[in-house]
Amino acid sequence: MCALGLIWGGSFLFIKISLETVGPWTSAAMRTLIAGILLSTIAPTMGQKFTHIQNLKSWVFGILIGVVSIALPLYLLSWGQQHVSSAFAGVSMSSIPLLVLPLVYIFSPDESIGPRRIIGFLLGFLGIIVLFDLETTEIGTNLTEVLGQLACFMAALCYAVGSVLTRNAPRMPPLIFAAITLMAAALILTPLAIYYEGFPTEISLRSLSSLLYLAIFASALGAVLRIHITKSAGSLFMSLTTYQIPIWAILYSVTFSNEELPPTLFIGLLIILLGIGTSQSRAIIGFLKK
Repeated sequence: MCALGLIWGGSFLFIKISLETVGPWTSAAMRTLIAGILLSTIAPTMGQKFTHIQNLKSWVFGILIGVVSIALPLYLLSWGQQHVSSAFAGVSMSSIPLLVLPLVYIFSPDESIGPRRIIGFLLGFLGIIVLFDLETTEIGTNLTEVLGQLACFMAALCYAVGSVLTRNAPRMPPLIFAAITLMAAALILTPLAIYYEGFPTEISLRSLSSLLYLAIFASALGAVLRIHITKSAGSLFMSLTTYQIPIWAILYSVTFSNEELPPTLFIGLLIILLGIGTSQSRAIIGFLKK
């Protein structure tokens, strides 16, 4: 989970850089296409083949997850970040655990929800609010900004739904599972990118480097880790990753963009860690006893 937070924490910065010379459709399409091809190439060398998936239900889940939790939110985030701050995008992504709670209660009853987890999730979200200056995350007043903020929250909802779908999907080899979701997303995004934005002809080295990071790490490796965590520990535990992302996003910005470290960072981090600890206190106590 920590590795996934570190990888995805850099996504906001690299999405911004990729959009310098390519459009939002192209950014989303290129990263999913490269990631899907990469995993489809690597998987057979590790004994995982597409022929191992022989039931229609597995294919349906893989394609549906690719559409709902990759293609749609990637475009929404890429479009939304043209009109809102990275701070607002970070806060909207941090609403995922709160959105996951009712979905898990309805569609994934095997994951227990109690006061401990609810309190932990609320503490985590409070930490996010403390972390950011409220002036940078206030609701926009013009239509374009409002639509950008709505796009970010819709992306968060897509990720929440995708997490529950992943939890309930049939067992599949993880690399093939991730490859199916990414190729499904790429098959949708690529023709739309060509139709709306044409073939990219003037990609800068900065944008290309950012797209490669997004493809190899945020999309390919991130998809494999997300599936492994969700299937083994549950969609509720997986959703806690989003509370780390703004912390890493700020540290990336400080390191690569020479931004100042916000004074609320350590207070927000403490509250977030307290929330994660509260939510997972039973597992932590059990681990310590061992």
